[in-house]
Amino acid sequence: MLGYRNIEPELIEKAAKIKILFTDSDGVLTDTGVYYSERGEEMKRFSIRDGMGVERLRELTGVETGIITGENSGSVRTRAEKLGVIEVHMKVKNKLEKMLEIAQRRDLKPENIAYIGDDTNDEDVIKYAGLTGCPSDAVIQIKMLVDHITESRGGNGAFRDFAELIIHSKLFLKCK
Repeated sequence: MLGYRNIEPELIEKAAKIKILFTDSDGVLTDTGVYYSERGEEMKRFSIRDGMGVERLRELTGVETGIITGENSGSVRTRAEKLGVIEVHMKVKNKLEKMLEIAQRRDLKPENIAYIGDDTNDEDVIKYAGLTGCPSDAVIQIKMLVDHITESRGGNGAFRDFAELIIHSKLFLKCK
C-alpha cells in the first residue's frame, strides 16, 4: 500500500467497512476562505484533487459520498452536482440528527459510515461514525477525537487523502 505503510491494521479494517463517506464543506472541501463582494458571497475555492477522490471512491470501491454542512451555499451545491454527490444536506444545525436519519433511511450501521470534519460542530457526528478523519489544520478538539489526521490542509486535498485511505484499505484487504 504505497504511501500507507505506517497505517495501523485496525484503521485499515475500519476503512474497509465503509459504504459512504460524509464530509463537512467549509474547512474540509474548502480552505475556510470565502470571497465576498457588496452583493454577498461570491466564491469558494475547491480542490480538484478532492473531486478526483470522490470519483475514485465511487469507481474503484463503490463508496458514495455525502456533504453535511451548516452553510447554504450555491457553490457547494454546484460542486456536489458536478461530482455526483448523492447526499447533499445544507443549513443543517444538528449534523448528528441528520446523520441518524440518513443511516436509518439507507440501512447503514455506524461502522459503514466515514466522516471527515474540521471544527467543533462536527464533534457529535465524529463520535458516531465508524471511521473519522480531519484535515491537518482542524481545531485541536477535533484532532483529539478522530481516527486519522490527513497530511493535507482543508481545501488542499484533505478529503482526497482520507478517501485514498479508504480506497487503499479496501483494495488491500481484497487482495489478501
